[in-house]
This record gives sequence, C-alpha cells and structure tokens, in this order.
Amino acid sequence: MPNVPKRVADRLVANIKRFQPVLAEARKRDVGEADTVTIVKDMLADVFGYDKYTEVTSEYAIRGTYCDLATRIDNALQALIEVKAIGLELKDAHVKQAVDYAANQGADWVLLTNGQHWRVYRVTFAKPIDFELVVEIDFCALNPRADGDIELLYLWCKEGWVRSVLGEYHNQRQALSRFFVGAMLQTDVVLDVIRRELRRVSPDVKIDSEQIRRVLVDEVIKREVLDGDKAEEARRKIARSAARALREDARRRAETRGAAAAEPETAAD
Repeated sequence: MPNVPKRVADRLVANIKRFQPVLAEARKRDVGEADTVTIVKDMLADVFGYDKYTEVTSEYAIRGTYCDLATRIDNALQALIEVKAIGLELKDAHVKQAVDYAANQGADWVLLTNGQHWRVYRVTFAKPIDFELVVEIDFCALNPRADGDIELLYLWCKEGWVRSVLGEYHNQRQALSRFFVGAMLQTDVVLDVIRRELRRVSPDVKIDSEQIRRVLVDEVIKREVLDGDKAEEARRKIARSAARALREDARRRAETRGAAAAEPETAAD
C-alpha cells in the first residue's frame, strides 16, 4: 500500500469522523438518490480532495443519456460515478451502464456508491467490454486510527490519482491473483525449477517438464483458475512479458557484439 502524505492523512482522519454521522443519519432517514448525490459530491471534495466546482461534473452526458457524476483532472476524464440511494444495496448490475459509458469515452475507471459503500471498478477493453472490482469500502466501518483504512481511502484521492497509486494497486492485485499465479506455474521457467527440485529429491526417477505440467493442470490447480477469460488474459500477459524480455535480451547481446567489434578499430586509430 502507498505512503499517504501527512496533510492528506490528516484530512482523511478528520472527514471520516465528520461524514460517518452524516451518512448514519441519511441512512436512518432513508434519503433518496438526489440527496445521496449531494452527500457524495461533498465527500468527493472534502474527503477525496477534488475541486467540487471544476473537477466534479454532474449529469455527465454521453450519447444522449447521463451518468450521475464524473471526475476530471486537468480537463481529462478520470472516472464516471454512478450514485444510488443510500438505502439501496449495491450490485454489479448497477454499474453495467456506467461501464458501457466509460468504454465509449475511453475511461478506465468507474465508481459505484450509495455514499456509505464505495466500489471502484477497472474497465477491461475486451470483446465484450468487461469490468473488475478493485476496491470496496464501507465508509461507516472505517477506523480513522487504522493506517490500512487511511491507505485504502487514499487510493481514490485526487493526490493518489496524480501519483497513479490506484493503477499500481490494481497491478499488484493482478500479479497476486490466482489466475496469474496459476498461469505462472505453467511457464517453462517454473516447470524447470520444479523438475530440478524433484530430481534432487528422487535422482533415480526420470521426470520431464510436460509430466509436471499435466499433474499441475489435472490434479493441483483448480479448474476455475485455468479456464475462462481471466485465466486466458493472465496467460497472454505472461507471454507478452516473456516476449519483451527475450527482445530486450537480444538487443543487449547485439549491442555487446557491436561494441566488441568496434574495439579493434578504435585501437588501430
């Protein structure tokens, strides 16, 4: 998790204490969506650090329809925000329209909130368009004295956004996801390590990498980790990373050969 600047941490602590009673009272009165939007706009400004007049836009128009709110930084669209009444339980289905809006605008992030619960989604530009829940916060359950809660809020703060901490947090979650780890276990490099260690334990047994792969796929790794779009995307990401590493290695070798070939000529001069 990122280090939160002190002035931001102080603001978050103060406004957790300020808005928790506001949200509790609004939930008690079961206020409607319009009043919830008003509270959310205040929270975007006072808690998360956005300028309410220049960086938070109401009723963001997209192809003749509207999303409740949008945030902009340096006139660039950051995220679309779908707001529901505070008494309404949030569901992924509520964010589907906002995700479609975001895809049309090329925005990577969508936020769904009822004031108390905040969900941050990453939009996946695939066919079809998909989305992934990255952060979920129950604002009324936050402890202002808990560093982890402050760090979680900071992910969505303007200051955190400028430093790309939300994107870094998402990348870390992806790297540690069961789909990514499952795909990594099937790479040749990892299989070679397992084969070497198995031969160390049982030196008289002949084992090849394909046998190990089959055991992992058929008996060790859960089927849900191996199948589906997320598993396929993890495999593609690892393959792209490996290809980049090979290209970089080839470039370095070529540069080394070029430097070595130029040395005699330099000496002759």
